[in-house]
Amino acid sequence: MKPMVIIFARAPRLGQVKTRLGRAIGARAALDFHRSTLLALCRAIKRDRRFELSLAVTPDHAFIAGLGGVSRFGQKHGDLGARMQRAFDRFAHRPVILVGCDIPDLGVAHIKAAAAALGRTRAVFGPARDGGYYLVGFAPLRPACAFKSVRWSTSHALADTQANIRRKTARLEPLDDIDDQAAFNAWKSRLNPPPRAAACRSG
Repeated sequence: MKPMVIIFARAPRLGQVKTRLGRAIGARAALDFHRSTLLALCRAIKRDRRFELSLAVTPDHAFIAGLGGVSRFGQKHGDLGARMQRAFDRFAHRPVILVGCDIPDLGVAHIKAAAAALGRTRAVFGPARDGGYYLVGFAPLRPACAFKSVRWSTSHALADTQANIRRKTARLEPLDDIDDQAAFNAWKSRLNPPPRAAACRSG
């Protein structure tokens, strides 16, 4: 059975996405970043026939232009853990990989690595360098309380979740969550590295 990939996403609306980043670079630039990252990730996964794709959106009935043909469902109420747990419960009898939508370095290669890990272990995480995680995947018969009392949006989020699972998990490479101007500038510099200095001429 193909793994189900769920992308957790807030609908791209001006002033309502990446608000911390928006305070530094402007709400319009933050919106453009959010939308372009979300669309690129969705389209890349949708093209890969090894996976099925679904979008967990908030607000629940939001329409996101440019994603025709991608199934979606509402995240509904509760904290992040409750919403993630419901998303996993929708597909209880198959491997599920849940990812965020604001990690521009996240690609299909990470989804493939997570799926491979779920063939060897029951859970896999993609750690973010801030102590959270950009990806979590579970094989079927997953733990029921993985997200209970997790300190979200802190450096403890990954450690809390792993403590709830109480079993060995796999980890992917760490990636950066782009939440502030320093992280945004570092990402932009990786996309557009400065030209090499001209070689000194001799004589």
